Amino acid sequence: MGIVEMARGYSDYAIRMRREFHMHPEPSMKEFETQKRIMAELDSIGIPYVPAGGTGVVATIRGGKPGKTVALRADIDALELAEENDVAYKSTVNGMMHACGHDGHAASLLAAAKILTELSPELVGTVKLIFQPGEENGQGAFAVISSGTLDDVDAFFGLHLWNYIEAGAVSVEAGPRMASAGVFSITIQGKGGHGSMPDQGVDAALVGAATLMNLQSVVSREISPLDPAVLSIGVFRAGTRFNVLAGEAYLEGTTRCFSPIVNSTFKERIQRVVDSTASAYRAEAVLDYKDMVQPTINDPALSEVARRAVEAYVGADRIVTVEKTTGGEDF
Repeated sequence: MGIVEMARGYSDYAIRMRREFHMHPEPSMKEFETQKRIMAELDSIGIPYVPAGGTGVVATIRGGKPGKTVALRADIDALELAEENDVAYKSTVNGMMHACGHDGHAASLLAAAKILTELSPELVGTVKLIFQPGEENGQGAFAVISSGTLDDVDAFFGLHLWNYIEAGAVSVEAGPRMASAGVFSITIQGKGGHGSMPDQGVDAALVGAATLMNLQSVVSREISPLDPAVLSIGVFRAGTRFNVLAGEAYLEGTTRCFSPIVNSTFKERIQRVVDSTASAYRAEAVLDYKDMVQPTINDPALSEVARRAVEAYVGADRIVTVEKTTGGEDF
């Protein structure tokens, strides 16, 4: 029996597991029941595994012949969103749902585990199956890596379900595919006062507004237009009353780019703008910057391996080209 036929044979299993995961979503780095369920399935298949990264799992399938080690990765956490879909397998956890496809990722990897186990006598090398926690908060990949369970891996493959392409189609382009994701907050300390006497205070709302506007020059005037980058402010809070100067302001934002070099410069650039703007307005400011995930950049040789696999198993007509996205991915 070929791989395609085997996959079709496990289709109902994959759907059932996906719906089970969907009904029981868990937040990042707290996927305790999901981890237990995955380990129970691996036990039933007969695949050895170890917990990794806290609530993750790394399983190992050894082929019948020596060779390299390849890892297949699926993330397993959910998002803090309320599900409005009216389906039989709707989330049973209030305010939590698998809105980003990780339920499908985990189910697909379990189905692949069954197929690879059947094929193990023919496999050249070893396959590791990574069920990664904490993708949404950017903590899971490093947690699993730090466990040491992946030190011998030669190549990594992962997938991401994508709403914007037809079911059954696959995008395998080389190069940048998903962006880095940085998260930052800025706390500005001014001096409150009456709005009718602004000279007696330091208006933190004004400093915050100036900081927001000045930060836009980081992308527009400091980064090459040939290197796509984003700096967005999503939260701006200041003030308590219409005629009172704000004594404090608070901003939150994110950075995105496809270049590791550009990504490494964001913190210094934002820090400089924040400090100089606050100083210009006689205020003080504190920046907290977290570099959550690096850009996802597909290795050309491995993308070619994936392309040939798609052609062999589902046909060249199922390969589609999808533009890279500034969404982040903890791969």
